[in-house]
Amino acid sequence: MATFFVDLLNNFLTFLSIEKGLSRNTIESYLMDLKKFHSFLLLNNKDFTFFKRSDVIDFIETLRNEGYSISSVCRFISSIKGFCKYLIIESIMKEDLTENIQAPKRWERIPKSLSVSEVKFFLESDKAIEKPVMMRNIVMLELLYSSGLRVSELVSLKAEDINLETGFIRVIGKGSKERIVPVNIRALNKLRNYIKKERLEILKKRDSPYLFVTNRGKPMTRQRFWQAIKSLGKKKGIELSPHTLRHSFATHLLEGGADLRSVQKMLGHSDISTTQIYTKVTTDRLKKVYLKHHPRA
Repeated sequence: MATFFVDLLNNFLTFLSIEKGLSRNTIESYLMDLKKFHSFLLLNNKDFTFFKRSDVIDFIETLRNEGYSISSVCRFISSIKGFCKYLIIESIMKEDLTENIQAPKRWERIPKSLSVSEVKFFLESDKAIEKPVMMRNIVMLELLYSSGLRVSELVSLKAEDINLETGFIRVIGKGSKERIVPVNIRALNKLRNYIKKERLEILKKRDSPYLFVTNRGKPMTRQRFWQAIKSLGKKKGIELSPHTLRHSFATHLLEGGADLRSVQKMLGHSDISTTQIYTKVTTDRLKKVYLKHHPRA
């Protein structure tokens, strides 16, 4: 990889971290996206800082042909747009070649959510859970549905972020933005018991600032928790993805009459248009109920 490209990319990533305050996961996504774009340019004998608008469009088309999802293509476009703006700031590029390049519609399909009865069935603990790590997983799932957290936010929670008295948690979301999210009484009770018992058993007199920890005393990782979700879903006969409970949280709030702005704030969406996808979910469900039960439908 050319030294100039490496230096330029490292400087851009430092800019994202210090100036923009983006999270490590977001910065890693930028890194992977731009490396792939760089490889595409090299295959077409193009220089990284002197590509054309047509090269960006050709790259997007290549991603589609390779089977990337709409959301992934949107992320690539966002990464390239951000990099182009940085090149302009540094006077390396004179004009933004990505200006007016429209990202494809954000949602290729409506996010899957569980029904209320499915959530209730899934979150019901087995009567005898002997292993502390299993109870930890149940508590994490309950909190995920109770507060609509992203998995990355869930595993990053620290013990000091939980206020059991007021029933709120402090969450550090995308772009290091802080928000306060309510927790229901059922999740609070499970959290309280976990902190008093299972967490202490897992730590075995070790110290950790993190709320959810492993047998090694380390914080839970996204990958490990995703595995736990898949395993529990398979055991209960319910198809799950890492974001299913977050989607269910938003959908069920709106179906229960919550206003869109409140749901946006709880989810940590910077743009309300991202939250509006859930209104499509709820109206689709209403239509299905109507068609099923109306005598003249």
